[in-house]
Amino acid sequence: MGSGIRKRVTHLEPGMTVGLLGGSFDPPHQGHVHITLEALKRFNLDRVWWLVTPGNPLKARGPAAIARRMQAAQQIMQHPRVTVSDFEARAGTRYTAETVLRLKDSYPGVRFVWLMGADNLAQFHRWKDWRLIMDSVPVGVLARPGDRIAARTAKAADVYRAYQIKGRYSQTLATTPAPAWCFANVPMVNLSSTQIRATGKWVAKPER
Repeated sequence: MGSGIRKRVTHLEPGMTVGLLGGSFDPPHQGHVHITLEALKRFNLDRVWWLVTPGNPLKARGPAAIARRMQAAQQIMQHPRVTVSDFEARAGTRYTAETVLRLKDSYPGVRFVWLMGADNLAQFHRWKDWRLIMDSVPVGVLARPGDRIAARTAKAADVYRAYQIKGRYSQTLATTPAPAWCFANVPMVNLSSTQIRATGKWVAKPER
Protein backbone atom coordinates (compact mmCIF):
# COMPACT_ATOMS: atom_id res chain seq x y z
CA MET A 1 0.00 0.00 0.00
CA GLY A 2 1.40 3.39 -0.96
CA SER A 3 2.35 5.75 1.82
CA GLY A 4 0.19 8.49 0.26
CA ILE A 5 -3.05 6.83 1.41
CA ARG A 6 -4.48 8.38 4.54
CA LYS A 7 -5.92 5.89 6.98
CA ARG A 8 -9.43 6.59 8.21
CA VAL A 9 -10.01 4.35 11.17
CA THR A 10 -13.67 3.88 12.00
CA HIS A 11 -14.53 2.09 15.20
CA LEU A 12 -17.52 -0.18 14.76
CA GLU A 13 -19.53 -1.33 17.73
CA PRO A 14 -22.12 -4.12 17.98
CA GLY A 15 -25.54 -2.82 17.00
CA MET A 16 -24.22 -0.30 14.47
CA THR A 17 -25.69 -0.33 10.96
CA VAL A 18 -23.10 -0.12 8.20
CA GLY A 19 -23.75 0.07 4.47
CA LEU A 20 -21.22 -1.52 2.13
CA LEU A 21 -20.74 0.04 -1.29
CA GLY A 22 -18.36 -2.14 -3.25
CA GLY A 23 -16.78 -1.37 -6.58
CA SER A 24 -13.70 -0.61 -8.60
CA PHE A 25 -14.14 3.17 -8.19
CA ASP A 26 -12.14 3.51 -11.41
CA PRO A 27 -12.44 6.46 -10.98
CA PRO A 28 -14.67 7.53 -8.08
CA HIS A 29 -17.05 10.37 -8.92
CA GLN A 30 -19.90 12.51 -7.59
CA GLY A 31 -22.42 9.82 -8.49
CA HIS A 32 -20.82 7.54 -5.90
CA VAL A 33 -20.92 10.36 -3.34
CA HIS A 34 -24.57 11.08 -4.09
CA ILE A 35 -25.84 7.52 -3.67
CA THR A 36 -23.77 7.15 -0.50
CA LEU A 37 -25.41 10.16 1.12
CA GLU A 38 -28.84 8.95 -0.04
CA ALA A 39 -28.18 5.48 1.40
CA LEU A 40 -27.27 6.96 4.79
CA LYS A 41 -30.69 8.66 4.89
CA ARG A 42 -32.94 6.14 3.16
CA PHE A 43 -31.70 3.09 5.07
CA ASN A 44 -31.01 4.86 8.37
CA LEU A 45 -27.36 3.81 8.43
CA ASP A 46 -24.77 4.78 11.03
CA ARG A 47 -21.88 4.39 8.59
CA VAL A 48 -21.09 3.56 4.97
CA TRP A 49 -17.90 1.87 3.86
CA TRP A 50 -16.62 2.19 0.32
CA LEU A 51 -15.00 -1.16 -0.40
CA VAL A 52 -12.45 -0.42 -3.11
CA THR A 53 -11.94 -3.77 -4.77
CA PRO A 54 -8.56 -4.93 -6.13
CA GLY A 55 -10.42 -5.99 -9.31
CA ASN A 56 -13.84 -6.97 -10.64
CA PRO A 57 -13.98 -10.68 -11.65
CA LEU A 58 -16.78 -9.85 -14.14
CA LYS A 59 -14.63 -7.32 -16.02
CA ALA A 60 -11.84 -8.36 -18.40
CA ARG A 61 -10.06 -5.01 -18.09
CA GLY A 62 -8.07 -4.49 -14.93
CA PRO A 63 -8.62 -1.27 -12.97
CA ALA A 64 -6.08 1.39 -12.12
CA ALA A 65 -3.72 0.67 -9.23
CA ILE A 66 -5.61 0.41 -5.95
CA ALA A 67 -3.40 3.03 -4.27
CA ARG A 68 -4.42 5.53 -6.95
CA ARG A 69 -8.12 4.68 -6.59
CA MET A 70 -8.00 4.79 -2.79
CA GLN A 71 -6.37 8.21 -2.84
CA ALA A 72 -8.91 9.59 -5.33
CA ALA A 73 -11.81 8.11 -3.35
CA GLN A 74 -10.60 9.68 -0.09
CA GLN A 75 -10.27 13.04 -1.81
CA ILE A 76 -13.79 13.05 -3.24
CA MET A 77 -15.68 11.39 -0.35
CA GLN A 78 -15.36 13.78 2.58
CA HIS A 79 -17.90 12.78 5.23
CA PRO A 80 -17.37 11.84 8.89
CA ARG A 81 -19.63 8.77 8.60
CA VAL A 82 -18.08 7.38 5.42
CA THR A 83 -14.89 5.32 5.32
CA VAL A 84 -12.90 4.43 2.21
CA SER A 85 -11.53 0.95 2.83
CA ASP A 86 -9.11 -1.49 1.18
CA PHE A 87 -10.53 -4.32 3.28
CA GLU A 88 -10.71 -6.76 0.35
CA ALA A 89 -7.06 -6.25 -0.54
CA ARG A 90 -5.99 -6.72 3.08
CA ALA A 91 -8.27 -9.70 3.71
CA GLY A 92 -7.39 -11.36 0.41
CA THR A 93 -11.02 -11.86 -0.58
CA ARG A 94 -11.84 -11.92 -4.28
CA TYR A 95 -15.63 -12.20 -4.35
CA THR A 96 -18.33 -10.21 -2.57
CA ALA A 97 -19.71 -13.25 -0.75
CA GLU A 98 -16.29 -13.92 0.77
CA THR A 99 -15.92 -10.27 1.76
CA VAL A 100 -19.32 -10.15 3.44
CA LEU A 101 -18.64 -13.28 5.49
CA ARG A 102 -15.19 -12.02 6.50
CA LEU A 103 -16.63 -8.69 7.62
CA LYS A 104 -19.33 -10.38 9.68
CA ASP A 105 -16.65 -12.50 11.35
CA SER A 106 -14.40 -9.50 11.94
CA TYR A 107 -17.15 -7.28 13.39
CA PRO A 108 -19.61 -9.50 15.31
CA GLY A 109 -22.84 -7.76 16.16
CA VAL A 110 -22.50 -5.09 13.47
CA ARG A 111 -25.47 -4.98 11.08
CA PHE A 112 -24.11 -4.78 7.53
CA VAL A 113 -26.20 -3.84 4.49
CA TRP A 114 -25.00 -4.45 0.94
CA LEU A 115 -25.68 -1.45 -1.30
CA MET A 116 -26.05 -1.57 -5.07
CA GLY A 117 -27.64 0.19 -8.00
CA ALA A 118 -30.59 -1.22 -9.91
CA ASP A 119 -28.26 -2.01 -12.84
CA ASN A 120 -26.26 -4.33 -10.59
CA LEU A 121 -29.41 -6.07 -9.36
CA ALA A 122 -30.28 -6.95 -12.95
CA GLN A 123 -27.10 -9.04 -13.27
CA PHE A 124 -26.72 -9.98 -9.62
CA HIS A 125 -27.46 -13.65 -10.37
CA ARG A 126 -24.14 -13.78 -12.26
CA TRP A 127 -22.18 -13.00 -9.09
CA LYS A 128 -20.46 -15.91 -7.39
CA ASP A 129 -22.58 -17.24 -4.49
CA TRP A 130 -25.12 -14.43 -4.93
CA ARG A 131 -27.73 -16.32 -2.92
CA LEU A 132 -25.27 -16.51 -0.02
CA ILE A 133 -25.00 -12.72 -0.10
CA MET A 134 -28.79 -12.33 -0.04
CA ASP A 135 -29.07 -14.81 2.80
CA SER A 136 -26.28 -13.18 4.83
CA VAL A 137 -27.06 -9.45 4.82
CA PRO A 138 -29.96 -7.16 3.87
CA VAL A 139 -29.56 -5.57 0.43
CA GLY A 140 -30.41 -1.95 -0.34
CA VAL A 141 -31.04 -1.15 -4.01
CA LEU A 142 -30.76 2.50 -5.07
CA ALA A 143 -32.69 3.14 -8.26
CA ARG A 144 -33.91 5.88 -10.53
CA PRO A 145 -37.71 5.70 -10.79
CA GLY A 146 -37.40 4.46 -14.39
CA ASP A 147 -34.98 1.69 -13.46
CA ARG A 148 -37.43 -0.13 -11.22
CA ILE A 149 -39.25 -1.84 -14.08
CA ALA A 150 -36.10 -3.44 -15.48
CA ALA A 151 -34.85 -4.35 -12.02
CA ARG A 152 -38.13 -6.06 -11.12
CA THR A 153 -37.51 -8.59 -13.89
CA ALA A 154 -34.13 -9.52 -12.42
CA LYS A 155 -33.72 -13.13 -11.38
CA ALA A 156 -32.63 -12.12 -7.87
CA ALA A 157 -35.75 -9.98 -7.45
CA ASP A 158 -37.94 -12.85 -8.61
CA VAL A 159 -36.31 -15.48 -6.39
CA TYR A 160 -36.45 -13.23 -3.30
CA ARG A 161 -39.77 -11.51 -4.03
CA ALA A 162 -41.26 -12.63 -0.71
CA TYR A 163 -38.48 -10.86 1.20
CA GLN A 164 -38.86 -7.42 -0.38
CA ILE A 165 -39.50 -4.52 1.99
CA LYS A 166 -41.69 -1.75 0.62
CA GLY A 167 -39.90 1.53 -0.04
CA ARG A 168 -41.84 3.42 2.61
CA TYR A 169 -40.31 1.10 5.22
CA SER A 170 -36.75 1.48 3.90
CA GLN A 171 -35.44 2.73 7.26
CA THR A 172 -36.17 -0.68 8.78
CA LEU A 173 -33.99 -2.57 6.28
CA ALA A 174 -30.75 -2.56 8.28
CA THR A 175 -32.41 -4.08 11.34
CA THR A 176 -34.40 -6.70 9.41
CA PRO A 177 -32.83 -10.18 9.44
CA ALA A 178 -31.61 -11.43 6.05
CA PRO A 179 -32.88 -12.25 3.56
CA ALA A 180 -34.39 -8.81 3.11
CA TRP A 181 -34.07 -6.24 0.35
CA CYS A 182 -35.55 -2.89 -0.56
CA PHE A 183 -35.75 -0.46 -3.47
CA ALA A 184 -35.17 3.20 -2.69
CA ASN A 185 -36.01 5.67 -5.44
CA VAL A 186 -33.37 8.39 -5.59
CA PRO A 187 -32.61 11.13 -8.10
CA MET A 188 -29.40 9.93 -9.68
CA VAL A 189 -26.38 11.87 -10.92
CA ASN A 190 -25.83 11.05 -14.58
CA LEU A 191 -22.18 10.06 -14.32
CA SER A 192 -20.29 6.82 -14.80
CA SER A 193 -16.70 5.75 -14.38
CA THR A 194 -16.73 4.47 -17.97
CA GLN A 195 -17.70 7.92 -19.28
CA ILE A 196 -14.97 9.62 -17.25
CA ARG A 197 -12.31 7.18 -18.49
CA ALA A 198 -13.45 7.84 -22.07
CA THR A 199 -12.71 11.56 -21.70
CA GLY A 200 -9.09 10.82 -20.87
CA LYS A 201 -9.34 12.73 -17.60
CA TRP A 202 -8.58 9.61 -15.53
CA VAL A 203 -5.17 8.34 -16.51
CA ALA A 204 -3.60 5.73 -14.25
CA LYS A 205 -1.62 2.61 -14.98
CA PRO A 206 -3.41 -0.63 -14.04
CA GLU A 207 -2.15 -3.12 -11.48
CA ARG A 208 0.47 -5.51 -12.83
